[in-house]
Amino acid sequence: MRLDVRKTYKVYIGGQFPRSESGRTYPVLDGDGTLLAHAVLGSRKDVRDAVKAARSAQAGWAGRTAYNRGQVLYRVAEVMEGRRAQFIAEVEPAAGNTAAAAAEVDAAVDRWVWYAGWADKLAHVAGTVNPVAGPYFTFTMPEPTGVVGVVCPDEAPLGALVARLAPAIVSGNTAVVLASERWPLASVTLAEAIATGDVPGGVVNIITGRRRELVPVLAGHRDVNAVDLTGCADDHELLTRAEAEAADSVTRVVKALTSRRDWSSPGAQGVDAVTDLMEMKSVWHPIGP
Repeated sequence: MRLDVRKTYKVYIGGQFPRSESGRTYPVLDGDGTLLAHAVLGSRKDVRDAVKAARSAQAGWAGRTAYNRGQVLYRVAEVMEGRRAQFIAEVEPAAGNTAAAAAEVDAAVDRWVWYAGWADKLAHVAGTVNPVAGPYFTFTMPEPTGVVGVVCPDEAPLGALVARLAPAIVSGNTAVVLASERWPLASVTLAEAIATGDVPGGVVNIITGRRRELVPVLAGHRDVNAVDLTGCADDHELLTRAEAEAADSVTRVVKALTSRRDWSSPGAQGVDAVTDLMEMKSVWHPIGP
């Protein structure tokens, strides 16, 4: 006799899969109202735990060579490719049909590879030697900003997540992700791909739950250096509140122009998505006699 064992979805914090401090879950329904699964209803403490894990991992991740970070991102793409059928099944309820889901998954895999290729090129493209009138050189070099919060939109819950997460971590940042509230399942499966790849624990942390409850906590956290509010673009009240929280904690805010875009197209990726979450450091070096 074959037993149908239902998958248990959890949050991903610090390289582990806890059930959440809250002990709560919420139903994830397809377009017809059929129950797909129960996802963890993350809490404020989960956000704080995730930020703490991200901060602990940030120095070690940024200290790796750019080439190594690129290889790690490429490994995530490999693991996703091996679980392609599962990702398609979890994206399909949001995408509407199998073909659209397959296109979104394939684009997400390709996006990891695309950003992996940029890892060891960012310093040369974004950095520069500045012209100065004096007996010294001055160089500008990009550096990671630190801990980045990412709010995933409901549209294209896998494609949009990868499009905002991959550029956040390729430069040496660590990330705390709030998954799509409506379609969180693919995000948790992505966490499994990250955990079974070579990504160190704490570099990526993924929390599911209510956006209105968790976004202000993430945006206002004093140990978050930047927050990507793309997932709040269609909720003006929440976006305004999150921006106010970020301003109070002097946290950088970035976001795509709108969450409603073709996340499977090449236009959803770019080097500017990486440099938006980096700092530019200038160094002066004297010229010897």
